[in-house]
Amino acid sequence: MSRAIGTVLAAVTLLAVGSATGTTAAGATTSTCPSVDGKWAAPGPFAVSSASNGRGTTVFRPTDLGTSGCTTHPVILWNNGARSGLDRYAPLLNHLASHGFIVAAAEGNAGTGGPMLQGLDYLTTENGRAGSAYQGKVDLANVGATGHSFGGGAAVDAGADPRVDTIAPIYPLAFSSGSRVRGPAVFYAGQNDTIVSPSTVRRTYGQATQVPAVYAEQRGADHYGIPGLHGPITAWFRFHLMRDEQARSLYFGPDCGYCSSSYWSVFERNPRAKAVPGL
Repeated sequence: MSRAIGTVLAAVTLLAVGSATGTTAAGATTSTCPSVDGKWAAPGPFAVSSASNGRGTTVFRPTDLGTSGCTTHPVILWNNGARSGLDRYAPLLNHLASHGFIVAAAEGNAGTGGPMLQGLDYLTTENGRAGSAYQGKVDLANVGATGHSFGGGAAVDAGADPRVDTIAPIYPLAFSSGSRVRGPAVFYAGQNDTIVSPSTVRRTYGQATQVPAVYAEQRGADHYGIPGLHGPITAWFRFHLMRDEQARSLYFGPDCGYCSSSYWSVFERNPRAKAVPGL
């Protein structure tokens, strides 16, 4: 696909999403980060570093910011499950950083979006601070949120913040209604999850009628099937935050790849998601 065609298609999708949510896409731009040619589950092109800021956020990021074709890097906010620390999730967070994202991970176990948004506040400050490694390198116009279980519920809560463009909660136990989410959302459930049942996740998905929303139930997965979601989550965020057109047709269009994939026991899209054009 030519760059010109890809840009036009991205603009069409952004307009469709903006229309569906009542927001404008005027500030969104096509990312300069190169596509990974569909290799969503494989490590990305960036070496990764991570460090705590000493204030409740650990940042996982490309070691060399502003390189490999990415002038700036979109942000993904993260929150842990109720009884887990970042060590459990480091494989996913490092994976996302290797694909060019700056991941601001809350170090605690809150079930609300507050600690995640503190990470965004930190990156906002650092992006404008002279001498910071992040100065001018953080794409604050493209922000996503995800998390696991209790933290997935926190991601739903964070999705009500106008700075958060899209969410991808994993097996979320949500105390905040999906009706508050402001941008496109995919809700991942595990078919055999006995901790947060698929029906619980599906209820939150069903509340998100105001945005393009997807319910993706992972076949055979229990509450800890996260390694199997590295590829799907990466594809979702690369499309929505980097305008990576190669990821579009997995989720959108009449012949979307995931719609008929045996990887999912259920894959459902609400009317607004069905209206997002495919390739």
